[in-house]
Amino acid sequence: MRRTKEDAEQTRLKIIAAALELFSKNGYSNTTLAMIADEAGFSRGPIYWHFKNKDELYQAVLGFSQQPFEKLITQSQSMAERPLEALEHFVSEWFRLLLEDRWHRQSFEILLNKTEFTEQMADTLARERKLTRDIVTLLETLIEAASPSSDPGTAKPHSRALFVYASLMGITHSWLFSPELYNLKSQQTFFTKQLLAGCRPPEPA
Repeated sequence: MRRTKEDAEQTRLKIIAAALELFSKNGYSNTTLAMIADEAGFSRGPIYWHFKNKDELYQAVLGFSQQPFEKLITQSQSMAERPLEALEHFVSEWFRLLLEDRWHRQSFEILLNKTEFTEQMADTLARERKLTRDIVTLLETLIEAASPSSDPGTAKPHSRALFVYASLMGITHSWLFSPELYNLKSQQTFFTKQLLAGCRPPEPA
């Protein structure tokens, strides 16, 4: 029985990997379950055993490939007593995952550039929006801890958190859309430094 469960899980992962590859390459609408089955080396039977339709498979693809993000949030939260270090860890890991984790990178490609959202994707969108809120809340908490300020001229932690998140998403989107625009690997240190600059305590006058 144990081996059967292991085999079933391996089949499920192969299906997810094939779907991730094709969704990233062709887009959601232009990828069929037959194409995914062929890519995975199966008939459509195993796909319907694990997923009732393409929408459910899509949710599984994004959910599985976004697990590193959820882990990163937990890691950064555990470093809350060292907020500047936690912020640097979060931003640096965001770029590392983009550069080194192919599944994670492809999930962004699918979500940002290769999907036409429909009513059937409501659960997926709800999940992604919750992830966004969790990230902004984390950044806000860390920024508040790293740079508490009552100066009315200083932007509130929530505004600075939104700026960091929006900047990370903008860098991600532009690089995936036009990778020849710049070399992310060579620019990541500069981007990280600039994003963290607004999270540090103000310099004494």
